[in-house]
Amino acid sequence: MQNRQKQSSLSFKALIGLALTALLLAACAPIAPADDGGMAAMDEKVTITWAMWGSPAEVATHQSVADAFMEENSDIAIEILAEPWGDYFTKIQTLWASGDSSVVPDVLFLSPIVNYASEGVLENLDPWIEASGYDVDDYWPSLLQYGMYEGSVYGLPRDIGLEVLYYNIDIFDEVGVPYPDDTWTWDDLKAVSEILTVVEDSGRVSRYALGMEGGKWLLWVMQKGGMALDDMRNPSRCALADPEAVEAVQFFRDMIDSNYFMPPANMSQAGGDAAVFQSGQVAMIIQNASRVSAFNSAGMNYDVSVIPTPADGQRASAAGGAAWVMSSLSDNKEEAWEFLSWLQSTDGGQRIYTASGEILPALQSTAKSDAFLNSGQPPTNRQAFITEGENARMGRIGYFVEYSEINGSFVSPGRDQILIGEVSVVDGLNAICEQVDQFLADNGFPK
Repeated sequence: MQNRQKQSSLSFKALIGLALTALLLAACAPIAPADDGGMAAMDEKVTITWAMWGSPAEVATHQSVADAFMEENSDIAIEILAEPWGDYFTKIQTLWASGDSSVVPDVLFLSPIVNYASEGVLENLDPWIEASGYDVDDYWPSLLQYGMYEGSVYGLPRDIGLEVLYYNIDIFDEVGVPYPDDTWTWDDLKAVSEILTVVEDSGRVSRYALGMEGGKWLLWVMQKGGMALDDMRNPSRCALADPEAVEAVQFFRDMIDSNYFMPPANMSQAGGDAAVFQSGQVAMIIQNASRVSAFNSAGMNYDVSVIPTPADGQRASAAGGAAWVMSSLSDNKEEAWEFLSWLQSTDGGQRIYTASGEILPALQSTAKSDAFLNSGQPPTNRQAFITEGENARMGRIGYFVEYSEINGSFVSPGRDQILIGEVSVVDGLNAICEQVDQFLADNGFPK
């Protein structure tokens, strides 16, 4: 390369002759060790900034993942940018708004993907997936759709946030009822809940049978075959006033009125589902795999089962989960993709996260491996996660940008009114749909 300088005083043949001579001399010369400057250049690493939210314990797991990657890839350094959930999104949006590629993280944890992809701040991963031959067919059914926008992949979900039924073995043994299994229907759930619930003479409920975060309420609707909207990608109307939805919400409203189901607002005030489950204030909770490590650390005697379904219904766990993405402003996209695809591989990040007990892996190959099914840690019946995953459906959120506003302005507030008994189920769902339908019409849906 050094002999390609143009020299006007030399003919083309002379240039060829000089080049051949240089090659012969180079072949015969001994190889000299590089000086310190040369070695420094060879050792120079590309630094990837990796951003996520999480507790100190979760960040520690992320750091172990970064350390494992760097051990395998000595030419890439990973720097973690971690923030608490409440601060994370504001921080990231501020960095993106600066337009400065040197401060924007290369790889990030985000949700919902459609909102960020529509703003042009995420890298379209389709070309990277195609060029590398990355296997997207290994994801759970419908899960990858959560990371897509306008038909292209912009995010790779780290895990699948589907729920199972956690139950306290000690409480079940105390009252002498059989443990939940995959034959349980809503009627079985109600019958057992009557036995598990403890109401004091004063009327105070000292133990509820069941607890669940209010945001998961659409699971019940989906089990009856309903959805929040008639089309979760391009809706024309709200579907929450349909008979399937009304029947589902009424069943669980009745569970609350019977003191079997701990009102979500009460549960939140008591510290959340993990707190009330560990303290014995509820005998069962419906939650995803994120609670496993906490319950194991606390030494709880518990197990999990599939979620009871209505006799005429279906399994309907939602396929959704926050995803790893690449910033479109990244200056190191090749290295960012190398890290991102390693994160989402059975032999890479998925293996480490699974071993931590914090996730149900997004990749079926990881979830069905010994790393998850035979970890040696509770719960024993991890097959329940697999069964729900194989029946996973499109998530409970809309796959379009405006859904965040629909949910935040109309659906969630209306749900809360129903669950605390301010309005009847029918009136509450009708009110939600009136507002949603007006919003859809005002914003040109269906598009």
